Amino acid sequence: MKNIFYLLFLLVSLVQTPAAPVQNIEIVESVPVETTLDNPDIRNTLEVWLEMIGRARTTLDIEEFYISDEPGKMLEKVLAAITSAAARGVKTRILADAGMYKTYPASADLLARQKNIEVRRINFNAVAGGPQHAKYFIIDGREVFIGSQNFDWRALEHIHELGLRIVSDPLAAAFGDIFEFDWRLAALDPSTAKSYPVNRKTYPIPFRVAGPAGETTELFPTFSPLNHIPDLALWDESAIVRLIDGAQRTLTLQFLSYSPEDRQGGRYAAIDDALRRAAGRGVRGRIIVSDWQKGTAAVAALKSLAAVPNLEVAFTAIPGWTGGYISFARVEHCKYIVADSTKFWLGTSNCEKSYYYGSRNLGIVCTSPGLGGTLARIFQKSWNSPYRETITQAGQYARREHGEKK
Repeated sequence: MKNIFYLLFLLVSLVQTPAAPVQNIEIVESVPVETTLDNPDIRNTLEVWLEMIGRARTTLDIEEFYISDEPGKMLEKVLAAITSAAARGVKTRILADAGMYKTYPASADLLARQKNIEVRRINFNAVAGGPQHAKYFIIDGREVFIGSQNFDWRALEHIHELGLRIVSDPLAAAFGDIFEFDWRLAALDPSTAKSYPVNRKTYPIPFRVAGPAGETTELFPTFSPLNHIPDLALWDESAIVRLIDGAQRTLTLQFLSYSPEDRQGGRYAAIDDALRRAAGRGVRGRIIVSDWQKGTAAVAALKSLAAVPNLEVAFTAIPGWTGGYISFARVEHCKYIVADSTKFWLGTSNCEKSYYYGSRNLGIVCTSPGLGGTLARIFQKSWNSPYRETITQAGQYARREHGEKK
């Protein structure tokens, strides 16, 4: 009898606990310190960036609007991780916008002096009329991070940001096509770069990855500007309009800025009209923009949108830090749209024409009840927070200073 019990015990001990389902896509957040916006179940940007860069074995391609660090701040650890990856043999390439480099040269120059790291500055404005505004990187040609997070110490501790970490060979290849194109552009004279041909192709979308709770998540990349992307069917603007037009019950949008006017004062109708169509068919929409737009011409346009039945529009204002004033911070900088809590777009563009027609930006459209529900919950936390100020027709919205203090 003892032998039987012993054999049973041995068999039970040999049975391994089932491994947790692999999840190859996750939402990643940054939350301003001293706010109520944190979601304990969502990993923070610093943790994910260090983990991803630490995994790199062959290549690390980084395309950022700019790089801005301060001694003792969180980004210092990220730059050290990049340097360490290069030192162990990871071929590292970094692209930054040429115009923003003039404002923030120090960190880019520091990285450029390291072994196995090459840094280029791209004058995308001379090519398309706007900056290189994308924020993404690719690890070993198979893992991607994309989001609103700039390579800025403030983005890790004083700005609300959202991004995605995705493991997908085809997605990494598609993003890699953009990186390679921009990498070559950065080496050309601006007069030559303007006519440099785009290699047109059609991607076999949707790509499929393992999502939360074992669900299969479908996704595809989106790109801007229209004239400098490989697959014209994956343009940011058209993807966003399709998403809004497909909504049946609810829409939630959050951007740093929203404007139905172009920079010449003409009307930019595509997204504004799509929102009005959705509201007209009974879709309930809520829109959050940052208080950076207070005191600007955008207020009248936002009031007009807020007057549409079924649409609510609000500013959010993140309180200043008790440790002192921080320029270009204390703001919600997220850029995403969720339809029916099941499908969403998340990217690097704000909701203005110039981001889709003149600036380099990327995004992801994703069908996932799990992730879509999480994003809807994140939105609701901002909407229900003490930082929200609903826009009304009688409201007066004075400008709040966010720039460098003179």
